[in-house]
Amino acid sequence: MHPILKLVVQRIALGLILLLAVSLVIFLGTEALPGDTAQAILGQSATPEALANLREKLGLTLPAHVRYINWLWAALHGDLGVALTNGVDIAQAIGQRLGNTLFLAGCAAAISVPLAIGLGLVAARYQGRWPDKVISGVTLTTISLPEFVAAYFVIYLLTQVFPLFQPVAMVFPGMGFWEKLQAVALPVIVLVMVVLAHMMRMTRAAILNVMQSAYIETAELKGLSPMQVIWRHALPNAIAPIVSVVILNLAYLVVGVVVVEVVFGYNALGQYLVDHVTKRDLPVVQAVGLIFAGVYIGLNILADVISIIANPRLRHPK
Repeated sequence: MHPILKLVVQRIALGLILLLAVSLVIFLGTEALPGDTAQAILGQSATPEALANLREKLGLTLPAHVRYINWLWAALHGDLGVALTNGVDIAQAIGQRLGNTLFLAGCAAAISVPLAIGLGLVAARYQGRWPDKVISGVTLTTISLPEFVAAYFVIYLLTQVFPLFQPVAMVFPGMGFWEKLQAVALPVIVLVMVVLAHMMRMTRAAILNVMQSAYIETAELKGLSPMQVIWRHALPNAIAPIVSVVILNLAYLVVGVVVVEVVFGYNALGQYLVDHVTKRDLPVVQAVGLIFAGVYIGLNILADVISIIANPRLRHPK
């Protein structure tokens, strides 16, 4: 078997094993949540007989390992169950909100990825000089802020000091594309602030590492400008670590936006998860947690595979 194919298969197998382990952690974590699901549904005035009947109907009287196997088997077949609080099909509800999460993440990625790579190239070009120091200082400041602090700062600045946007990111079916863009402007700004620094610094570090290679000196001796050397020779050879860090930040944009969605009241998957954690709706919490884990692990596997394929020593083994 070719070394690249062997490593790719190993990464995928490891990812599936990790997802299975995470599913077990999710199940056990939700089982450990305080309170009684039947009591939360029927209320404090429910009789012991009614509580017992509901627990049996929901399968809560079965052993934990049996419930885990039943839940995982159903999830593998696309059956995520129904929400205990309102009886709505979980897969359908998640499908509606997942689109909103992906739209928010996509908007943030469309701004942050090219901006981070561009700033990283400029910082590498002017290493140790004032453009590098300004870019590094500003981005490190933004990444040092907790998400909720950055969110409230942006809300105050752009809704009170400069009243340009609404503080709540309200989206609903039937909205036009530009209306949705305006609605998500503030959470997009916060997410860009959060992920920009990591991608920029990785781009800068990868470019500077490549700039020490012998072929870069050859390109400089040909009379190319510093920016041409970086763009034509350094960037293509530094693309593997840059792509990896971009994909990892895309994973964060999808699964790490819970705080931002809650602060801005954005009707998406993170908000849906928080609402049902408070209601102790275990099937919803388990389903959303499993989807988040699957997306994060899947994108990490993709980053690993790209790094493997981009490695010239593996592409051309001796």
